[in-house]
Amino acid sequence: MKQTFFLIILITISQISFSQISRNDYIQRYQILAIEEMARSGVPASITMAQGCLESGNGNSELSRKSNNHFGIKCKKSWKGKKVYYDDDAKNECFRKYKTVEDSYIDHSNFLLDNPRYASLFKLKTTDYKGWAHGLKKAGYATNRSYAHLLIDIIEANKLYRLDYKISYDELASFEQKQMGSEGISNSLSINAFQSHEIIKRNRVKSVVARKGDTYEIIAQELGLKEWVLYKYNDQSAGYRPRENEIVYIKPKKNKTKKDKLTHRVETGDSMHYISQFYGIKLSPLYRRNQIKKGQQPKVGQIIYLHKRGEG
Repeated sequence: MKQTFFLIILITISQISFSQISRNDYIQRYQILAIEEMARSGVPASITMAQGCLESGNGNSELSRKSNNHFGIKCKKSWKGKKVYYDDDAKNECFRKYKTVEDSYIDHSNFLLDNPRYASLFKLKTTDYKGWAHGLKKAGYATNRSYAHLLIDIIEANKLYRLDYKISYDELASFEQKQMGSEGISNSLSINAFQSHEIIKRNRVKSVVARKGDTYEIIAQELGLKEWVLYKYNDQSAGYRPRENEIVYIKPKKNKTKKDKLTHRVETGDSMHYISQFYGIKLSPLYRRNQIKKGQQPKVGQIIYLHKRGEG
């Protein structure tokens, strides 16, 4: 009987340990929320992410698990929502309880926006994570004397400053820090926290239209896909970033178009990849069908066959 009892305890401990979220997993899970909130509120995504890691113990604290409170925000007089009580700086303190983690992230941004003591922080650039970290400590967000340095350490150890440039944590492309406003760096995030990309069909293939600031990983995470499949479906190499209004296929393209469109006459600027994306057909068979070597481009006025020659 005792052996059974101890076995149950060991199994329980093992399950608890197994369910712990790693910092890497936590960042992967909630990074898009942090980026979306930066676009909406102006709070740097790196700061939001670092605070979430620190305040929630990477999502493992009792407050975050049971109440979805990932930022340790206390009730205050203005809070009208649900409440829970924990011992913190004082005994039996009141903390906010949220229906979802998303609600916690949104309320965190609102908490900083609506509180006059944090107003000076919004004069800083969203890329100035050090200024934000020290400003939060100075404004009294936490009592820990090392709070600013703890945030900065998390940001730098995990390269979270990339989030402030709309580049997600696990992006495959090499990252070179640039000033906001530099070529290739978007000044506004296209993701709407409350509205996903609209799925449309081209040549019977599901696709979305890229917004300003999108990456394949951002789109993949929103739609529950792996980013590598988007590189494959769109005939792009790892690290490619779609341009605004570019078609991004989320399912494999077809080998040919429908019979109502058999050919394409090349216009100035048309590449084989452009034709492939425009009609929703795979690039490799398009090269083979038109006897064009991979990497070569068609001439203006050339007829490109979208089916096998003679079909239709």
